[in-house]
Amino acid sequence: MNYKKLSLIVIPIIVLILYFIFKSPDIKNYPPKNHIVVAFGDSLVQGVGSTISNDFVTLLSKKIGKPIINLGVSGNTTAQGLDRIDDVISRDPGTVVVLLGGNDYLRKIPQDQTFSNLRKIIVTLQSKGIVVVLLGVRGGLLVDKFSSDFSTLAKETGVIFIPNVLDGLIGDSRYMSSDGIHPNNVGYSMIADKVYNYIKDYKL
Repeated sequence: MNYKKLSLIVIPIIVLILYFIFKSPDIKNYPPKNHIVVAFGDSLVQGVGSTISNDFVTLLSKKIGKPIINLGVSGNTTAQGLDRIDDVISRDPGTVVVLLGGNDYLRKIPQDQTFSNLRKIIVTLQSKGIVVVLLGVRGGLLVDKFSSDFSTLAKETGVIFIPNVLDGLIGDSRYMSSDGIHPNNVGYSMIADKVYNYIKDYKL
């Protein structure tokens, strides 16, 4: 048996199989064009409910070892976020973390409008060569009406997706502030941990 000839056939096949097993997911614009990171969203990004420097963006910044520009505005809906998209692009980020949708649910904005706005935000950012990290939120207390739409949107747009960042926090006073809507320091720390665990293997 010609082992040398056999190895020339077998080794490339093994390499190809390993490539498909361990290759990175199909994330649009990955790897990012630079190391500038922006967090874009509503009060959860701004850090309402936390004390100074205990919001999840600051905590995540420490975990990844680089600054994150915080563009969170309390009360923002997806439509208001879309209106602010030029401010995000003006920072020339390589990566943008998007967290919007909770206020749409609270204000009973039609769900198809919410996800149409999110899609426009994502596609607009991606058109500028930006990697998008999409953070999901829950749409409903008893039944999560947002779950499948977030998953579908993530698959169709090629983002890094972290589902329902408030999972396990809402309704638990150990993790939520007194308003019952925003996390406390412990809750935001858990969100930072969850997001970090999803993105730590990417070079952002």
